Amino acid sequence: MARAVQWTAAVRRVPGAVLRWVRSAPGTYLWLLLLAATGFVVARMDPARLDWFLAARSTNLENLRSDPVHVLVASALWTEQSSFLLYFVLFTLFHANAERWLGTPRWFTVAATAHVLATLVSEGVVARGIMRGRLGESLAGTVDVGVSYALAGVVAVLTYRFAGRWRLLYGLGVLVFYLVPLVGSHTFTDLGHFCAVLIGLCFFRFARGRSRWDPGLLLRRRRERRAEV
Repeated sequence: MARAVQWTAAVRRVPGAVLRWVRSAPGTYLWLLLLAATGFVVARMDPARLDWFLAARSTNLENLRSDPVHVLVASALWTEQSSFLLYFVLFTLFHANAERWLGTPRWFTVAATAHVLATLVSEGVVARGIMRGRLGESLAGTVDVGVSYALAGVVAVLTYRFAGRWRLLYGLGVLVFYLVPLVGSHTFTDLGHFCAVLIGLCFFRFARGRSRWDPGLLLRRRRERRAEV
């Protein structure tokens, strides 16, 4: 009976805890809300019209030359896939934790800078490849939308959230995760992702004076509690 009461009380606390979490990362969940709305549109759009629709909002060379500000903003609000659950998990794991840790202005600065600069670098490489005849001119109008560059930058800056050797392990893991596809495929999107990681790592000053997380300390405390029992 006592356990049932405890479980009931715990369940009743869940909505409040969820609400407090969302309020602690308003930028993350506002962005997710916008992605949910645009994902709803994408999922119900005629496939024959979808490519044209997304191409008009893509950060490809044609759009960057004609209306750079509009497409840099619009491309971060649209995706080619409508898998909202995946975005919800990734945003909650990385964006929300980074926003809670750094604060909304600094988190947004990292995400926006990674999105913009990684896009410009990767599309600059495409432009150079087209000029030299190494790449087809069709790439100038390719569909390139999504939130992955911003995510990569935020994933990288979270390296400084960890303490001690965990920072090194996490940072190396992030670098390897994004470097392997670049080495294997040499696509401009993989280049953009890796550039976004390097950009995120450049924001080490944002971590000064912020709390550090030591997973090893948590493990040691759990072992000590078990030993006491």
